[in-house]
Amino acid sequence: MIIFPAIDLRRGRCVRLRQGDPAAETVFGDDPVAMARHWVDQGATWLHVVNLDGAFGEGVRAETIAASTPISAQISSLPINLQRLYHIRRAVDVPIQFGGGMRTLDDVALALGLGADRVVLGTVAVQQPHLVREALARFGAERIVVGVDALKGKVATHGWRQTSDRDAVTLTQAMARAGVRRVVYTDIARDGMLAGINLEATVELARRAGLGVIASGGVRDLDDIRALLEHRHEGIEGVIVGQALYTGSLDLAAALALVGAAGER
Repeated sequence: MIIFPAIDLRRGRCVRLRQGDPAAETVFGDDPVAMARHWVDQGATWLHVVNLDGAFGEGVRAETIAASTPISAQISSLPINLQRLYHIRRAVDVPIQFGGGMRTLDDVALALGLGADRVVLGTVAVQQPHLVREALARFGAERIVVGVDALKGKVATHGWRQTSDRDAVTLTQAMARAGVRRVVYTDIARDGMLAGINLEATVELARRAGLGVIASGGVRDLDDIRALLEHRHEGIEGVIVGQALYTGSLDLAAALALVGAAGER
């Protein structure tokens, strides 16, 4: 099971939100690159980077990238959070999972070109499922993850500001049929609240959809990691941890040691 330290970017800074509310923001640093290095130095084997500006639709559209010119020569023309992704990629040697505002195939291609190893598609999975299928065909199933963000079981979109009538399990099952291999499942009500993971809903999703699930939202301490580890053979592939790491309620090295010990049994 993989532990993904979260680096949430808003206007270039490293922040955490409570329940995805942009008005409930805590800034944890102005240097996301240094934060990425910090988590990797602590033993992280993956990073989960989120472009909150993109998720909220706040001025994130870049000019078309010229295919004939190296991306490195065009970085300054990109939105600040995409610049941050590029520099994080060059600062650490672990894989990066990246999401937030990915609405087109060009968005996905750009994120991958900037150094992401996986791209998370959320809103488009609800509104344009054909785009998910096209992304799978173009980039491969190992590079595309679907974000299923739920509030009381219903999927939310557009940076969690809109709630659809789609059930989280039904959407995930549809994505599995389309060829998606893994989803990030977030319980919005718990995200950033240190209230504990919604284990029951997360495990049910994995069982009913039959694909890999990366848990997210509410991780508080080692007890959450232990609980998820007990279900790793049922499809729980990983867990994204943000607030717990930044506030110190969970020690990354201890969590990684717990996961490592479980893998030896």
